[in-house]
Amino acid sequence: MALIQVKNLKRTYRMGDEIVRALAGVSVDIDAGECVSITGASGSGKSTFMHLLGCLDRPSDGTYHLGGQLVSSCTDRQLAKIRNSQIGFVFQTFNLINRTTAVDNVAVPLIYGRERKTHDKAMAALERVGLAHRGKHTPSEMSGGERQRVAIARAIVNNPAVVLADEPTGNLDTRTGAQILEIFHRLHQSGTTIILVTHEMAVAAQTLRLIHMTDGLIDVDKAITPRMRKELVQSDALAAIRGPEGSVFSQAS
Repeated sequence: MALIQVKNLKRTYRMGDEIVRALAGVSVDIDAGECVSITGASGSGKSTFMHLLGCLDRPSDGTYHLGGQLVSSCTDRQLAKIRNSQIGFVFQTFNLINRTTAVDNVAVPLIYGRERKTHDKAMAALERVGLAHRGKHTPSEMSGGERQRVAIARAIVNNPAVVLADEPTGNLDTRTGAQILEIFHRLHQSGTTIILVTHEMAVAAQTLRLIHMTDGLIDVDKAITPRMRKELVQSDALAAIRGPEGSVFSQAS
């Protein structure tokens, strides 16, 4: 069953006298429990698409249903509630409150949701990412990998329908990045829907489905086969998802 249904989604911006078409008509379904990567070069539209999926922005045209609800026409207040209860966010820069303990950082979505007893839920989320023992430490006392674990715990503390991760390994070394990706694997195995936005094909290879964007459109939407995963990891190149004559597979293929 489709958790996310997007039809002909468009986003345009006005820059002076110029109209910028960041999204030119994207249609895609993502089922509950999927693990999907969205890739593309800078300016391809992937970040704009992520902002729309995360209800951080509104489309200029088209429709977006999340869990059957037409969120593309929701009010600002409704969107804020959806973001807090149904979507978990993980960012490259962690976005933690530096002078606040890990457990209190994780509890922020619960506080926004006006829950009174937040400590136990926040600690349970830290436990899921293997960081309960660091609950009383502040981000300034942690490594980059630990800070990203706190950010992931914050993202899942409300048991959201989907977790959106924007370049979650971008500020980490290779070994630590692999550990973070392993956490996403475990979350997916527990039933969480994961959408990972990245420009690194080797990172995208860790998901089960790859969506590639060019010029505000989806030009590749394919399940990742074991052979394709190996090629992506080895070459980190778009060539691994192209056909034998170099043409990109169509969205329907």
